[in-house]
Amino acid sequence: MKAMHTTCPVTKTARLLSDTWTILIGREVLDGPRRFCELERALPGISTRTLSLKLQKLESEGMLRKQKDGTYAVTAKGKGLKLIENAMRRFGERFL
Repeated sequence: MKAMHTTCPVTKTARLLSDTWTILIGREVLDGPRRFCELERALPGISTRTLSLKLQKLESEGMLRKQKDGTYAVTAKGKGLKLIENAMRRFGERFL
């Protein structure tokens, strides 16, 4: 069995996306900039605190940025989430 290294791209990606909310927030913002309240409505079951913490994490990771108008927008780096979202969709449609 291979040892997990912190430099492994799969390990780093898994750590970033290790919870359900992160990819779901990314999916919403990939469709266009969203305000906090719009994200809350689009993600039933997420608490205000969790959403706030996840947005902060995605900002610190360079995936999202908060714009001057108060909306959250995906960055060039964050656009890479589309690849993961598409792969998850195909997997879910085929196997789940």
